[in-house]
Amino acid sequence: MPEFLDLHSRTTKVLRALVETAMRRHGLHQGQDHLLAALWKRDGGTPGEIAAALHVTTPTVVKMATRMSAVGLLTRRRDEHDSRLVRLWLTDAGRALREPVEAERRNLEEKITADLTEDERRLLMTALGKIHKAGGDLL
Repeated sequence: MPEFLDLHSRTTKVLRALVETAMRRHGLHQGQDHLLAALWKRDGGTPGEIAAALHVTTPTVVKMATRMSAVGLLTRRRDEHDSRLVRLWLTDAGRALREPVEAERRNLEEKITADLTEDERRLLMTALGKIHKAGGDLL
């Protein structure tokens, strides 16, 4: 296996496990923090809009929204101008998670990158950004 792809795969697995553990402390499952972040940025998005922003499928967002609605983090409401559309809206509980979830993610990021210098962090972010763009272009 190519060295970069192998290291990236192993690193991704470790990071996903760490984030999953951190988010479970707030009652969230894999990826739900990203859906919340999309709604914190623009509350009232449709599942399709959110899916496009997160680069996942609409059924993935619908499934997450169903779980999150069941525990009171968001609600679904018909669009007031086009009743064919459903929009996702944060509840007070969903909004209240913003600070603790963002703090948890910042704390985790700081711990993971603690051994890097500021220059190494900057270079890492630049390199990852380029890799992300190249991968997206290949899709």
